Amino acid sequence: MSNDFYQISIKPYAAIIIKICRAYTNSQEDFEDYYQEVCLQIWRTRNNFRGQSDWSTWVYRLALNVSLTLLKKKKNNPQLFTSEFPQTEDVESSPVFADEALNDLYDAIKRLSDVDRGVVLLYLEEKSYQQIADITGTNPNNIGVRITRIKERLKKLMDGKVN
Repeated sequence: MSNDFYQISIKPYAAIIIKICRAYTNSQEDFEDYYQEVCLQIWRTRNNFRGQSDWSTWVYRLALNVSLTLLKKKKNNPQLFTSEFPQTEDVESSPVFADEALNDLYDAIKRLSDVDRGVVLLYLEEKSYQQIADITGTNPNNIGVRITRIKERLKKLMDGKVN
């Protein structure tokens, strides 16, 4: 992967790639593997991008698909992955991981279904319902209802009312 490609096509979207990978992993090692695999897949599939959507939509969709694929592999081969998120200096210094309230939110998000995790992350990135539908491959009419249900579930999870 060339440095130019990384600087132009991946680095501007690193924050959302990090957020998506974080939502689907429980260890620093897994997080790094997911992030690296997402970047690799963006580079490998760059010539498949037809411009029918924004590049950011392409990146979001790839990040979600790669994360879901790796999560499925993890569930099928749990012995290949670790399950604890070690507290290292890198994790604590990262703005995505440093805030305790944010960590609580991520803990709640991790308890959602795989698809709902992706939807709520996109919602938190202030994507439109149409963009969320394009990225997740669903109907935009259902996104509003789904987001309302997700918010209710997250509130219950964060208030400790649901296991």
